[in-house]
Amino acid sequence: MPAMNDRELLLTRLLDAPRESVFKAWTDPEHVSHWWGPTDFTVPSIRMDVWPGGSYRACLRSAEGAEYWVQGTFREIVAPERLVFSWAWEDDDGKPDHETQVTVTFEEVGGKTLMTFRQAAFESVESRDSHEAGWDECLDRLAAWLPQAAATS
Repeated sequence: MPAMNDRELLLTRLLDAPRESVFKAWTDPEHVSHWWGPTDFTVPSIRMDVWPGGSYRACLRSAEGAEYWVQGTFREIVAPERLVFSWAWEDDDGKPDHETQVTVTFEEVGGKTLMTFRQAAFESVESRDSHEAGWDECLDRLAAWLPQAAATS
């Protein structure tokens, strides 16, 4: 699904898993570490304090070894329906750069989950477009991870 406007990104996925499982995949660092980041990225470090006001910080490492750190704060958590958090890449000094807000909703649809992902307040169309490419790959990885997550739960 295309972006809603120049500064907002909107993606949807129908995932073959109950929404409780999809919500857990977003909020449990053991699960997040398997799918966050574009294709061929790993998550060698992640910390998540999942409660309203809690923070998270993660390192996304490319296949070439470049590291990209991201951090944010959980603003709203309504399990298993809705998750809202800030998203900011860190600069070279470890300080957050431009902050956006991510809202993910989870709707049960016949044993599957309709997940809607919205990220808003990008500084530019180029930033939005690069995030769209990254999140698109990331959400494909989430869809592929869910059957494995179910087998390990």
